[in-house]
Amino acid sequence: MVLESLVTPFKAEKNPWEMFFVGILYATVALFISMQIFEKMAGLISVFLTVMACIPITLNAMKLEEEKDTLNIGERLLFREHWRALSFFLFLFLGIMVAFTLWYVFLPPEIINDLFAIQIDTIRNINTNSVSGAIPSLDVFGVIFLNNVKVLLFCVLFAFFYGAGMIFILVWNASVIAVAMGAFVRNGLALYSAATGIAKVGAYFHVFSLGLLRYMVHGIPEIISYFIGGLAGGIISVAVVRHDFRTKHFEKILIDSATLLLVSVGVLFLAAILEIYVTPMLF
Repeated sequence: MVLESLVTPFKAEKNPWEMFFVGILYATVALFISMQIFEKMAGLISVFLTVMACIPITLNAMKLEEEKDTLNIGERLLFREHWRALSFFLFLFLGIMVAFTLWYVFLPPEIINDLFAIQIDTIRNINTNSVSGAIPSLDVFGVIFLNNVKVLLFCVLFAFFYGAGMIFILVWNASVIAVAMGAFVRNGLALYSAATGIAKVGAYFHVFSLGLLRYMVHGIPEIISYFIGGLAGGIISVAVVRHDFRTKHFEKILIDSATLLLVSVGVLFLAAILEIYVTPMLF
């Protein structure tokens, strides 16, 4: 209850950047508890513990956003209100991801191999089953976009059936991205040390920044899309639980959720373009 009571949706919407540090705290506590108690399954248990800490604010945020749908305000203003919730969710995600990344970079190899074993296996499977570079880029775009749409669909369904269920998918993705970024940073530091014979503090910041930018150019739009879709599913879920589907407000709730879903697909399309055509040129 201590971690859960640190922040409320009202406070988070006023100062969304504070959720970045909340995310770091949630993930750090989860990692160290899982290392001490669930050593062999620490990679997955740390995700579950982080999700447990995020559930209260996620559910309360969805209830708050559903209440906004019952107000007599226009769609444009309503989306601006929703963006307040989306912004603090984004900062929360970034905090969780940065925490996982930093611990992957700074912990000894023997510890991270156990702590992030399941994430490392997931990345290996993704690399093994990745699309060959010989395939035309348009086909690669289609595969990546459809795969991201599948993740979006899961976010919507998880949010609808489990309320805060979408947060599990997003925290899991944060941990996998963090391990990929951490591996990139560790490899970059190893190359830097081999070339210069020393590892300066500046090198850490330089390589870490490159790793962050490499995945965030297209990663941030993807995550925003998943949060928008999850919020749409969550709003409908709350409306059903509260029996608002029997009221005159339900039509507006459906229209708002449908609008959010269309926006999420559009953002996901943009993210796929960035991943295929922009990120490779920069890195």
